[in-house]
Amino acid sequence: MPTQAFYFVNHLLADLPSKEYETLINKSEQIQLKYAEVITKRDDPIDYVYFPIDSIISLVAPVEESRGMEVTMIGNEGMLGITLMLGVNDTPFSAQVRKAGAAIRIAAPEFLSLLEHSPLLKENMNSYLCVSFSQLVQAAICNRFHFVEERLARLLLMIRDRAHSTSFYITQDLLAHMLGVRRVGVTKAALALQHKNLIGYSRGYVVIHHVQGLEDEACTCYKTDKETYNRMLNKINFELTAKSVTN
Repeated sequence: MPTQAFYFVNHLLADLPSKEYETLINKSEQIQLKYAEVITKRDDPIDYVYFPIDSIISLVAPVEESRGMEVTMIGNEGMLGITLMLGVNDTPFSAQVRKAGAAIRIAAPEFLSLLEHSPLLKENMNSYLCVSFSQLVQAAICNRFHFVEERLARLLLMIRDRAHSTSFYITQDLLAHMLGVRRVGVTKAALALQHKNLIGYSRGYVVIHHVQGLEDEACTCYKTDKETYNRMLNKINFELTAKSVTN
């Protein structure tokens, strides 16, 4: 008798018709991404596209020879390799794993072939491309005009949404790198959030005590990003989606 197994999947793939979903899965592989793994470097050819399941990938732009700054992060709401939709086969940013976990990986030629036979997949990819542009613009505005404490609150909420947990491990050095500020700036901002009893932070472990309170402290960019995503992709929220497959 067939049994049903439930797999947590990426939002961009979750609402595909069963036949199209199974075709995509048959042409892909599920892999485990390791923490701090560099998937691609800037200007590398795009050999694969990645759909995170419970992993998180950061896109990093170079600032100086030995430094970079995160421009966006990708969890199970998105994908790595979206510039293929523009006919661009080189990656504009470095991609590094921020949270280890599973991802669906598909060879770029197979992905492009799937797009031709799946109108819904192509529609989702085009919508996500627009969302990605919007997020990059919003990040530039955020970095220029908002205080570190507001940006840190936003970043922690973004990690929470993609990690699907109110507790996670992340060092101050990494937070400083992701925010493009000095470590002392992160320390002050984290202490301010702790004093308001919104988070706990000790030896790299973050616990969000009050999600709504942290949302109130975050800059408006957090809400704007979510509203843009939900509007363009018709998603209700960032909660992990399960899809059943019959064995």
